[in-house]
Amino acid sequence: MGMKGKIALGAVVGIAVIGAVSANAGSDGKDAGSGSDKDSSASAEHNSAKKDSGGAKSADEKEAAFAGDGEYQVGSDVKPGTYRTTGNTDGLCYWERAKDAKGEMDSLLANDNVTGTSYVTIKATDKLFKSTGCEDWEAVDPKAKGTRASSMDGDGGMFKVGTDITPGTYRSTGNADDSCYWERTKDAGQGLNSIIANNNVKGSTVVTISPSDAYFKTTGCGDWKKA
Repeated sequence: MGMKGKIALGAVVGIAVIGAVSANAGSDGKDAGSGSDKDSSASAEHNSAKKDSGGAKSADEKEAAFAGDGEYQVGSDVKPGTYRTTGNTDGLCYWERAKDAKGEMDSLLANDNVTGTSYVTIKATDKLFKSTGCEDWEAVDPKAKGTRASSMDGDGGMFKVGTDITPGTYRSTGNADDSCYWERTKDAGQGLNSIIANNNVKGSTVVTISPSDAYFKTTGCGDWKKA
């Protein structure tokens, strides 16, 4: 599938699409978490785990569930569940959920181009998951607790509400053009029905992230700080 820019349709509750070739579609269940509250930036939480000088894995590094490049049959190559990729810096990471392996538009359930971090829930009814140019994917424990931040990297990608960031009202400034895109979602299915609200923004913007939101996505924006 081709890689296109996102468009927000509607100022309050809109629809995000990735062009005519790779359009988001489908709907999934919610996957939200909770954690201890701490005033810090969420950008550091989404860096790739690093190895020490001897090549050994650091204590907080997780085993990869599957590689960031490949096509995987759901159920045999990859188990249904929620996964995360982080540390994607060039915007060339592309993933896709598909209902079959025909490679046609009708096969597509949901997709995204990623800068920073992305979460995605692969359902048991999915048949194929594709990933190109992404960092390795790790399984997400729905009961895991994180360090909840009150500020976010404006180009950090996707943040889990209650685990990566605290709910509340956030402000982003310094958006020189409308390439700043934000999205509130109810789950990590990444389909059209996952979206609660979204927008493309020029100039300063304010958005309230509710405790009931599952994820917040931000691309090409100035950094966000809790008001």
